[in-house]
Parts: sequence; structure tokens; C-alpha cells
Amino acid sequence: MELIARAKINLSLDVVGKRQDGYHLVRMVMQTVDVCDTLIIKEKDSAGIALACDAPGVPTDSRNLVWKAADLLLQEFRIERGVSILLKKRIPSAAGLAGGSADAACALKGVNELFGLGLSEKELCVRAVGLGADVPYCIMGGTALSEGIGEVLTKLPAVPDCHIVLAKPGDSVPTGEVYQDLDLLRSYPHPDVDGQVRAIREGNLDEIISRMGNVLELVTIPRHPAVAELIQIMERNGAEGARMSGSGPTVFGIFRREKDARLACGELERSGLAKDVFLTRPYPGTGSMQEVDA
Repeated sequence: MELIARAKINLSLDVVGKRQDGYHLVRMVMQTVDVCDTLIIKEKDSAGIALACDAPGVPTDSRNLVWKAADLLLQEFRIERGVSILLKKRIPSAAGLAGGSADAACALKGVNELFGLGLSEKELCVRAVGLGADVPYCIMGGTALSEGIGEVLTKLPAVPDCHIVLAKPGDSVPTGEVYQDLDLLRSYPHPDVDGQVRAIREGNLDEIISRMGNVLELVTIPRHPAVAELIQIMERNGAEGARMSGSGPTVFGIFRREKDARLACGELERSGLAKDVFLTRPYPGTGSMQEVDA
């Protein structure tokens, strides 16, 4: 079977605390976008996982979240046969777009369907928590409020249609280091996540954009000044708002007019600051859950 793994952006991202086990407590508004990887999953007679990837440098052993996700279900249900997985990458790695998490979510869905395990979306999310904070959300997709360590999800209405430009610098950002260094700041301004959720429920794109914010910019931008420059380029070229996604370094801008978005893409490519530039749109999720506490 062939499955599509879509990237996400953070319309807002706040860190509100830290558990004793070291996990950070977050409040984030997540949005799926139509930039995707592809997984082709086949059953094989012999045991084990055969993972291949068309992107150089991507591990194809137990270090890969796709491998871990497939192995999780194969081990739990004591499936003697194995799977062969081909991962076709388009989402940049270590970019704040949850590419690895989206791939892992697809692997869980694929193994569940391939072997007829009958796990519901909520049951998959429960298992996904151990793989990564974004994996439960990636199973559901669409627009959602993510809380706790990412395991408490509330489905939100789809955001109004718009055009989204993504621009990723050549650098990669280790997520763990960004969160650790945020702790050193002790205090920082918090985005209005509740106000943004209300704006989404009201379908007010202006208010959604005005409440975009990401506390991790305070750590990433000083180390990667290209992030701030990309934000400025987008805003100069018609973006209603632009912010960093996740721990970065990818920047996204929201545009009302496709013409402006395309012009911004050209400017970003000419700037030499962005290794990857995408023009995309919000993608509605297919999840049926109204609320998930995994």
C-alpha cells in the first residue's frame, strides 16, 4: 500500500512548564500542510523490517522512526511476518516540519491496516506517544490544539483557505538542544494560544495570523539569523504574517493571494538564504476524533 505523510507547521507554539522526567509541557496549534513524503509498505514472508529511503543520509535501521513505529506493532502483536518499506522523502529533515513524525504515523497506520490489527485512531495515538511528541498529532492531522507533551489533542475546525510559503535554510536544528536552552531563559513572553483557538473556531484568518507566535524563536534566531531574514523577506513580499515552525529553522508565511506567494517564493530563492522553498496550502485532516487524551 502507498501512504502519504504530510508536514505540519505550528501556527503558535508555547512552552508552559516542564515535568520531573524532563519532558516539556507545551500548548501548540498545529496545522497540516500539503508537502509530503510517501511510504510504500509491503508484507514479506520473512520476519523483520527492510527499510529503504531515497534520501542520502537518512538512517534505514532502528534509528529511524519509521522502523521503530513498524517494529512497535510487529512486536506487540507478535507478528511473525515482516514488512518492506520504501520511504520517499520530500519533507526536509530536522526542519521543524515533523517529517519524521509524519512518516512514523504513516508506518503505524500502514502496519495496522496491512495486518488487520483493527486499532482505532485513538489506540494508535496511545502507542504513538512513546515515539515522539508530534506523532499522535500526525496520526490525526488537520488543525488541532496540542497540549501536555503533545499527547492531549483537541480537533479544531479547518482554518480558512490561504497560501502558505515554506522556506528552510541549509542548517538543521537539534530540537532537544533548543528546548534545553529555552530553560535557561527562565521567563519569556507567551503567545496568545487561547485567542488563536477562538479565532480558528470563528474562521477569522486575520485574528489567527495576528496571534501567531513561537517562543522557540528566542533560542533559534540568535543562532540562525537567517530565520529572521527569511521572516522579513516574506513580510516584505506580501505575507500577512510569518513565523518559525517548531524548533526551526523552517519559516512559514501566510498569504491571501497566490500571486504574492509566488513572488515571495522567487525572492526567497534569489536570496540564497533558503535551501528549500515550497508553495503549499493548509490540508484538512481526516481524523474523526473530537478530543484525544493519549
